[in-house]
Amino acid sequence: MTDTWFSKVRAKLNQGDSFLTRDLGTLFSGDTLDDDALELLEERLLLADAGVEATGTLIATLSSEIHHGRVRNEGQLREALRKALLEILLPVSTPLDIPPFIKPFIVFVVGVNGAGKTTTIGKLAHRYKSQGRKVMLAAGDTFRAAAVQQLTTWAERTGTPISAQGEGADSASVIFDAVQAARSRQLDVVIADTAGRLHTQGHLMEELRKIKRVLQKHDPYAPHEVLLVVDGTTGGNALVQAVQFHEAVGLTGLVITKLDGTAKGGIVLAIAKRLALPIRYVGVGEGIDDLRPFDARQYVDALMNTPETVT
Repeated sequence: MTDTWFSKVRAKLNQGDSFLTRDLGTLFSGDTLDDDALELLEERLLLADAGVEATGTLIATLSSEIHHGRVRNEGQLREALRKALLEILLPVSTPLDIPPFIKPFIVFVVGVNGAGKTTTIGKLAHRYKSQGRKVMLAAGDTFRAAAVQQLTTWAERTGTPISAQGEGADSASVIFDAVQAARSRQLDVVIADTAGRLHTQGHLMEELRKIKRVLQKHDPYAPHEVLLVVDGTTGGNALVQAVQFHEAVGLTGLVITKLDGTAKGGIVLAIAKRLALPIRYVGVGEGIDDLRPFDARQYVDALMNTPETVT
């Protein structure tokens, strides 16, 4: 049976204007590659938000394969490209492992407004609860008026307790109180929301650092996971955000949302090549179960419109 994750990504990327689902055979004249074949492929990658670094690596790899005579036809080109893509993506295809001996395991969720941060938290709560874990949410986004209510709605929807205070409350205190409550109740996971912010909002970036400092006074290893949520449809902006948040707070993982909303898909490559951070989850729809662990092989097969890989 075709996997829903795979089907949704492939359906979107296979609409005719994505960068790898076009006929690679058009790059050939007879049995040889056209002189400008790699240049055309490079252009496709860049237009698809794959970024300069990932694109350069892919083209250099393919150029070497062609030079050594290992790519002479479309099938060989497709296989060489698939292998090169996997070399970039397999190292970051790392699921989030929540060890049972850390209680509570603190997941710190950051990102700009509009990226799907609150929705991602709700879906994570649902996912972890379905795995038998006891979860608490912390409404640390006290900067935006509707944020606490939105997270409360998700808490009610998923049957998850929430620690919240009013708008304008100190975020570090809210999250610390949630951790203390979770510890006393022997809960497994605390998922902490934070104010959506841009890199230009220095005071909010400093607030993130303050929250980390407060938590680390009581647990030097907290937070145990710092997840950045980025919108996959924003292209190069997603890479800029990832770089800046990583510099500010030290990310340990990424969630890329709305991948079902883009026919490009290259941003995953750009982020993987630039930061080499684990891509923990990808969002491929609005449903509560549409947040899935990132699978590099399935993603590459979706990009290239090849049959689904069994993993």
